[in-house]
Amino acid sequence: MQENPSHNEKIARLTFAGVYPHYVTKVESKGRTEQELKQVIEWLTGFNEHKQQELVDRKVTFETFFEQAKLNINAEKITGVICGYRIEEIENPLTRQVRYLDKLVDELAKGKKMEKILRV
Repeated sequence: MQENPSHNEKIARLTFAGVYPHYVTKVESKGRTEQELKQVIEWLTGFNEHKQQELVDRKVTFETFFEQAKLNINAEKITGVICGYRIEEIENPLTRQVRYLDKLVDELAKGKKMEKILRV
């Protein structure tokens, strides 16, 4: 799948608040918890539970969300395919960061052990 500017712009405009409930639904439908989801988000972004809620309440875009994040040093170890894209080949930094988060949520929903998800 080829990356394109309109796709990248669409991702930048998405709000974290708009996507977060879908993440919760996905992980809970597979027997995982919202608390585990929050742990995964904190690992990737550095945002604790309070900060995550603040960002949801403020309805920040993914662009703002990741501008404020301090990405985990091991985030580059997140590889593979998500939504038809090979993460390590995504050139746009914001799109790649959003796909990192999508991949972690997917791994959580698929029942991967937390140590593997957090690249410990």
